[in-house]
Parts: sequence; structure tokens; C-alpha cells
Amino acid sequence: MTLKLPRNAGFYLSFVAASFLFLTLEHLTHIEFFFHLAAIPLEVMVAVFIVEKLLEKRESKAKRQQLMYIKSYMFRSDMRSLFLANFAGLKTPEITMVKIKNSSLEDLRRMRCQAEVVTYKSPEAMEAIIQEYAKAKAVWLNFMERAITYNFESIFLDMIYIIHFTDDYRAFKDLNPGDLFIHEAEKNEWLMAKVRKVLTDGIQKFLDYAIELKEKQPQVFHDLMIDYEFSSRSLSRQA
Repeated sequence: MTLKLPRNAGFYLSFVAASFLFLTLEHLTHIEFFFHLAAIPLEVMVAVFIVEKLLEKRESKAKRQQLMYIKSYMFRSDMRSLFLANFAGLKTPEITMVKIKNSSLEDLRRMRCQAEVVTYKSPEAMEAIIQEYAKAKAVWLNFMERAITYNFESIFLDMIYIIHFTDDYRAFKDLNPGDLFIHEAEKNEWLMAKVRKVLTDGIQKFLDYAIELKEKQPQVFHDLMIDYEFSSRSLSRQA
């Protein structure tokens, strides 16, 4: 692991150097005034550090607020069919868009705990979800760029994982256009683990976002779930 220097390390070192200089002068001249001067750079450094941390926290909060609204747009447009397919394919736990829309905050948190382990109705249902992930590659690239801009390392790593997974899917389909990717994954424990992780993470991320909206932006939550409820019922009628 490499040692990561804090931001403005040179700036803080200059304060330490100034303090050390005054202490050296005090030692050489025995003038007590230099000893008092030595404390000033350190006090200033601590004050600057505290202010910088407060500004960083405020900036991070603002960026997360922006990301929340970006997610709202993406979830209601480019990612809608993906999430609809993912929840429609669930066997356990039994979570529907209607149930999410009508749930309290505590109910949503309970659903999120239940979603730590999910199962699907059939391999074919999982294949349909994987196809939606592959179709949404532009979304993953968009989120990856946002993560770089906002310095959200966890989101960046998640997007890299999904992109690699969808690339695996495309490579398989190019070579085996008539076969189902999920059947190949069932033969390979490592590949099946990736399938389960990506699909399960999708359920969990949606519920995490639903909880965040319900708690902080209830109107946005309501609008989002109205869209999903309508789309879910339309798909049910078509089926």
C-alpha cells in the first residue's frame, strides 16, 4: 500500500518549519519572545486544518446532493427497464414496485435487510436482467465519469466491475449468439458469483436510493415510484 500524503502537505510543512525556526532562534538566543512566536504557526495550522475539513465536508455534501438528483433522472429514464426487469425476476424476497411505493421508511429498511440474499424465478429471468445491464453500458460509463469528477471511489469501482461483467456477456454472445449466457455461468462458479453480485447489488442499490429519497426527498421518492408503479403495471398487462 502506498502512503498517501494529505492535500496541501507542503503548506502545513511550511508552518511546522516556521515554528521550528523560532524554536531554534529561542534556543540560540535564549530570548523567550521567540518561544511564544513558535506557537503561532502551529495555532494557525490547526485553525486552517479545521476550516479546510469543514469546507471539504460541505463540498462533499453538496456533491452527494447533486448525485442524488442525477440518480433520480437516470433511474426514471435510462435505467428504468433494468430495475423493472430485476425486481420482476425476483423470487425471494417478494418485493414489488407497488410495495416499495406504499412502504414506510421502516418497511423499506426491512426490505433492504431481506435483500441481502435474493433468488430469482428462473435462469431465463436472470438472462433478461443481464441483457438490460449490457444495454445500459452508456449509463455505467456516465456514472464512472461522475464518480471521477466527484471523487467517489466506491462508485467508480462498482462501475468498473459492472462494465467488465457486461463485456464478459458481450464477448460470450459474440461467439455464441444462440446460447444463453446464464447457462454458461451456471457451469462456472466464478462467473456465476459475478452474476449474483451484479444482480443482487442492483436490487440493493435501488432500495438504498429509495430509503435515501424517502428520508430526505419524499416528493422525489413519490414521483419516482409513481413512474415505476405505472411502468410495472403496464408490463404486467403486456405479459
